[in-house]
Amino acid sequence: MAFEKLSDSVDDLNNNIQSYLKSNSEYYKLRAFKQGMKGATALVRFLIMGFLLSVAGIMLSFAIAIVISQAIGIPSSGYFIVGGFYIIILVLIYIFGKEPIEKLILRKFSKSVFNHNDQ
Repeated sequence: MAFEKLSDSVDDLNNNIQSYLKSNSEYYKLRAFKQGMKGATALVRFLIMGFLLSVAGIMLSFAIAIVISQAIGIPSSGYFIVGGFYIIILVLIYIFGKEPIEKLILRKFSKSVFNHNDQ
């Protein structure tokens, strides 16, 4: 009689452990899916915003180059000036911008991926 109760208790314990492990694995699957989707949506949003910003920047660059060319009177001078400006910006970012850009990106994405307030 006591052996049957002990056997039933062991069986119940085994069933409880199995259901706990199954629900725990399901939880982590859902959590990984949620984090993956957060990262994917952030990436898509970043790419869309980057594309639109690039198109706007190209249009503004052409407009500024045309205005400079008309002001100076030499048709191609505005394009060279705007191009030189972008080369200077590129060199400055290459020299001084690595750490600030990495910190900004890490901070931005770690907030979206590791935000534990919405669990």
